[in-house]
Amino acid sequence: MSTYQQQQLDALGDVMRRALLEKLRRGPLPVGELARGLPVSRPAVSQHLRVLKEARLVRDEASGTRRYYSLDPKGFALLRSYLDNFWGEALEAFQAKVEEK
Repeated sequence: MSTYQQQQLDALGDVMRRALLEKLRRGPLPVGELARGLPVSRPAVSQHLRVLKEARLVRDEASGTRRYYSLDPKGFALLRSYLDNFWGEALEAFQAKVEEK
């Protein structure tokens, strides 16, 4: 497991970060929009976004005085490759069990 994959799994362990990722599934949003409706302050949302950015799950882009956050496809590809290993092992175990009979 790479350092980034470990950071990603750690980042996903927080319910607020998962909520932010869900909001970003619809497209890029500024911090203010992301914070709307959440039970935490805007600075707390910024801290959660920092963790997600360090884990390469989100990226940001400046547009005037605002920063828009979006999902980072490269980061999710890295995470998926890690999780796919488990799926591959499960399928191999299933195939071995079926062929046993």
